Order: sequence, then C-alpha cells, then structure tokens
Amino acid sequence: MNITATHIEINKIYEISSLKENDLTLKLAEMGCVPGTEIVKLYSAPGGDPIAFRIDSYILGLRKSEAENIFVKESELV
Repeated sequence: MNITATHIEINKIYEISSLKENDLTLKLAEMGCVPGTEIVKLYSAPGGDPIAFRIDSYILGLRKSEAENIFVKESELV
C-alpha cells in the first residue's frame, strides 16, 4: 500500500519507501529523505500545513505539497 508522508499517523514509525520523481526529488534526498530512512510525523500546524517530521535523528518541517512526494510504508524496524 503506497501512502504519502502527509497521511501517516502521528508518533508512529514508518520507513521511506520511495520518492516521487519531480523537481523536489533531489532536494528531499539532500535533506535525508531517502528510501530505507525512518520517518515519524510529530505534529502539524493548526491548519495542517506545515508538518514536522523526525527523519532519522533530526526534525524537518515540510509543507503538505512537499510531503506528498514521499512514499512510506509501515516500519519493520520496530
């Protein structure tokens, strides 16, 4: 099941499975969003945008439109 980082549950561990190929792919990869990396949704702003994620060991804020480019799966690393 392909879901994007925008739609994951808060405080649940997921794993990045792939990135959508577009203008943001390289930028997201440079920020550590690469397949196999652990991702956790921490919270979102009152309007739902932006969203704070923990990527491995650091916190990254992304707009919904950016997070839609990150495909995730439930983590097997738990």
